[in-house]
Amino acid sequence: MSSPFARVVLLAGPSGSGKSSLAARSGLPVLVLDDFYKDAGDPTLPTLPGSAAVDWDAPASWNADAAVAAVAELCARGAADTPVYDIAASAATGRNRLDLRGAPVFVAEGIFAAEIAGRCRELGLVAEALCLRGRPTTTARRRFVRDLREGRKSVMFLIRRGWHLLRAERGIVARQVALGCRPCDQDEARDRISAVSGEAHRPELLCGPCVVA
Repeated sequence: MSSPFARVVLLAGPSGSGKSSLAARSGLPVLVLDDFYKDAGDPTLPTLPGSAAVDWDAPASWNADAAVAAVAELCARGAADTPVYDIAASAATGRNRLDLRGAPVFVAEGIFAAEIAGRCRELGLVAEALCLRGRPTTTARRRFVRDLREGRKSVMFLIRRGWHLLRAERGIVARQVALGCRPCDQDEARDRISAVSGEAHRPELLCGPCVVA
């Protein structure tokens, strides 16, 4: 298999763990994996137990195949068309052209990033796979403030979801680690992303078709 044009740092973690801000600070191109949510009304969307409401925190609410295809295209060609998703509307509202502009590494961040870690590794595309972890109460506070500021859903929905995710956070992290992501805090994740980016500019440091720590 020939070497890809670029490799991806998969950045997973619970909602509110700081993935987006860390990815933005990395200075690398960023693929927003949350843009691959399914549209409301999709018959394959999962529902909450005993309810007709959609479970947006279940991996089945997300289009993993489309996300893998976008990562693979970016790695192979250096550019890809990706959806633009409006969480408040629960629908994709457009398309965006993501161009790596020659960058040998990019970040793909989202709450379901770990779900595609295995497939991306099999394709030889992964430079790193990380799971951000911190104090659940800190994550919950950050998540609520962000979602309220952005008007993502109704206040009552955000409160109910926040309470559920607060109790589920340790299990969410454990699952993402089991799927192949390295657990780390913000500082360690930043350092690992920086190291991978530096190594990508020195091909002699890379061994084989994929770098996996």
